[in-house]
Amino acid sequence: MNNNLILVSGKTGTGKSLSLRNLENQSKWMYLNCENNKALPFKNKFESYNLTDPMDVFGGFDHMLSKPDDYEGVIIDTATFLMDMYESVYVATAADGRSAWGDYAQFWKRLMQMYVAKTDKKIAILAHTADIFNEGELVTETLVKVKGSLMAQGIESYFSNVISTKKVPIKKLEAQNQASDLLKITEDEEEVGFKHCFQTRLTKDTVNERMRAPLGMWKRSETFIDNDLQSVFNKLETYYAEEEK
Repeated sequence: MNNNLILVSGKTGTGKSLSLRNLENQSKWMYLNCENNKALPFKNKFESYNLTDPMDVFGGFDHMLSKPDDYEGVIIDTATFLMDMYESVYVATAADGRSAWGDYAQFWKRLMQMYVAKTDKKIAILAHTADIFNEGELVTETLVKVKGSLMAQGIESYFSNVISTKKVPIKKLEAQNQASDLLKITEDEEEVGFKHCFQTRLTKDTVNERMRAPLGMWKRSETFIDNDLQSVFNKLETYYAEEEK
């Protein structure tokens, strides 16, 4: 079982990539860039690869799995762009569109079931969310938008840890700031009036989102924390260590 598999979901500009900045042992992290070789918003020492064919993601995992001692973990940035790339490269050019869309779904399942499932290394997969109206439930859901059968199943269903990036007004955070060591508001954030955060738990305003975590992992005072992925991996390590006692 991999206790270090995390989906970081959120809308554009809410701090998904920025959350990677404090990862420890960066030179031992494989960073798979699916976003047109776009630079990260901070200096880093990741072992970075620019993917131009979605099948290259399998090569990245094969390399990591062949030399596990050389790697701390793998980052996919983002699953959304990875699946868009698959559509452009393999679906849009296919003679049999119906078969190609079936292969589209199988590509994701193959990644998760045959590659991610083979390792206990830290895995961080980033993804963009969108607001989608659910006609059956008559509600607007916020979820990772993909195509075909994967949309109904949900990318999030492959993860037990789903956190969401948010731009949250400082006034909303001030009460919690006094109660959590994982949330620190800087002078710059006070000045601009908002903070890039992780949301870890559902609230009454976000019941139609797909955040999830192991039972009891996050306190109510930790609903919003700094968007620092290293702190989430640290929390997971502590949570499972306490569970084993």
